[in-house]
Amino acid sequence: MEFIHRENNSLEYQFNGETLRIEPWGADSFRVRSTVLGQLIDTDYALLPQPEHVPHIQTEEYRGEIVNGKIKAVLEVSGWNKKCTISFYNQKGELLLKEAGDGGALNKKNRTFKPNLGGDYSLTVTFASASEEKLYGMGQYQQDILNIKNCNLELAHRNSQASVPFVLSSLGYGFLWHNPAVGRVSFGKNNTEWYAESTKQMDYWITAGDTPDEIERAYADVTGKVPMMPEYGMGFWQCKLRYWNQEQLLNVAREYKKRNIPINLIVCDFFHWPKMGDFRFDDEFFPDPEVMVKELKEMGIELMVSVWPQIDLKSENFAEMQQKGLLVKTERGVEICMCFGGESVFFDATNPKARNYVWDKCRKNYYSKGIKVFWLDEAEPEYTVYDFDNYRYFLGTNIQVGNIYPQLYSRTFYDGLRESGQDNIINLVRCAWAGSQRYGALVWSGDIHCDYETFRKQLCAGLNMGIAGIPWWTTDIGGFSGGFTENEDFQKLLIRWFEWGTFCPVMRLHGDRGPGEKVYRKDGSEAISSGSDNEVWSFGEENYNIMVKYIRFREAMRPYTRELMEEAHSMGKPVMRTMFYEFPKEEICWELKDEYMYGSDILVAPVMYEDMFERNVYLPKGAIWTNVHDGKDYEGGQTVTVTAELDVIPVFLRDGRLNELIGLI
Repeated sequence: MEFIHRENNSLEYQFNGETLRIEPWGADSFRVRSTVLGQLIDTDYALLPQPEHVPHIQTEEYRGEIVNGKIKAVLEVSGWNKKCTISFYNQKGELLLKEAGDGGALNKKNRTFKPNLGGDYSLTVTFASASEEKLYGMGQYQQDILNIKNCNLELAHRNSQASVPFVLSSLGYGFLWHNPAVGRVSFGKNNTEWYAESTKQMDYWITAGDTPDEIERAYADVTGKVPMMPEYGMGFWQCKLRYWNQEQLLNVAREYKKRNIPINLIVCDFFHWPKMGDFRFDDEFFPDPEVMVKELKEMGIELMVSVWPQIDLKSENFAEMQQKGLLVKTERGVEICMCFGGESVFFDATNPKARNYVWDKCRKNYYSKGIKVFWLDEAEPEYTVYDFDNYRYFLGTNIQVGNIYPQLYSRTFYDGLRESGQDNIINLVRCAWAGSQRYGALVWSGDIHCDYETFRKQLCAGLNMGIAGIPWWTTDIGGFSGGFTENEDFQKLLIRWFEWGTFCPVMRLHGDRGPGEKVYRKDGSEAISSGSDNEVWSFGEENYNIMVKYIRFREAMRPYTRELMEEAHSMGKPVMRTMFYEFPKEEICWELKDEYMYGSDILVAPVMYEDMFERNVYLPKGAIWTNVHDGKDYEGGQTVTVTAELDVIPVFLRDGRLNELIGLI
């Protein structure tokens, strides 16, 4: 009886209705799929087609091996019930990852397909846990944790949470859970357990590599890389909630130019439209968008425009979109997804016809007026109540496919811009899933609070997003909510955040500053309010001078930042890099969560505690590190204590590179 056999270039196990297939998918990598009483499905949620790799395969009645470069998978069938267990090894024969096994008399399953009422399955896949293993990635979670070993994570999106299910192990492998279902993962001390609430098959990808860089590049090869960052993406961006009329926005841009402060982009935030889903400027507040865009371009400033995926029930487009089936449907109750700023339903980004419809509106009303950069807000999407089981998409139920929504929201504008002849596409988006990067997604960390604890969480979130394959990432500098423009404590937080923002992939000042400003229409009715001033000159002369100094430093770094963006585009490297990414042989670098590398040559150690004016910084071995502020050199392999007055963020240059930056901040 043949339980394991070769099927073309793959290894298969079949028994009692289950079909399990392991096949090469990129260099040193496998794709692993399993289904019960059905055919394996060639989904392309994140994984791209790959050139054929011919593996080495050996089979016996109860055992099979498949080797693809540096990775080997072994299938072993045992017991009276002929259960199959998968193990993965590197080219040295070292165990990377193994399914947990049946537990002897416990009679457990490695792959548990539990039928759901009406069809399909919930799925649990269980691996043994290595106690010494460290794990990183998985996207953006609001926690001050870099090593996610022993963490429980929800596989679902929320405002400020982006679940990107790729994890990198210190043992030398990367693992992508290629399943957009809502679920959870537990990286426990005893087991690692992946769970999908509803799915048709098991589907994951695994790669082996000798360094984190090798693993990341393999992952980027199979899921795609970011476009080349356009020049306007590398400098300073000005934003606030919200510039609510045309002249106000232009006056801010004019003031930046008058003061000779480098600025690349300014943002027109939400509710510049009559109703959500109209996808156009409100004529009352923005009477001549083309003139506005033309003047900005003459100043060398790009205009980014906010787009929300909600369609207000009173929008001019709602009836047509409803009739054509282009909207997300609720499974029960009232067909409303969100109640902020009006009752609304989300457009269905999983439906190609809906994507085309939305882009066509934006092309006519924005792109044709010279606007080529979009802010794709609410991208999770943000339901008023996160009842994930209450929404249905074109591709299936939210429970089964919902996590792919932000990726396809980004694709809506990426495809439309490409078809319109646009290159080097970048769109600011509030969420992402695996593969979002190839659609020009620049993710920011959502509507976070203005406090030091939240500030610290952002560094871990950004570093783990880079590991998860999303190299373009940023935050609202200063945080989004709870900051008052004239509050001195907030101003100190803002300065510390602003200094750190200089060394993020994109430097963008944004927030809903207090006290708010009420906005009224000509007829006296109240419109959506605006926040207080949020320009660099809004926080006092001393703070102004500090911020301008860092904006100019960002501009001086432009040639170096351009190199990093080219590496992200061509090789899939993160821009913000964990210390272990650059120094994997140093054990201490796998533990550091409060310092990082901006590319290969700049070490950044942000100050993220209130009233903290010095801090310790570890400088890795094998390099000479130069303090960018005073030019002092330090031998690597030691921890140094450096002073950090309010206008100083500790920054060190590696091995004499970039010495032209010394003394500029």
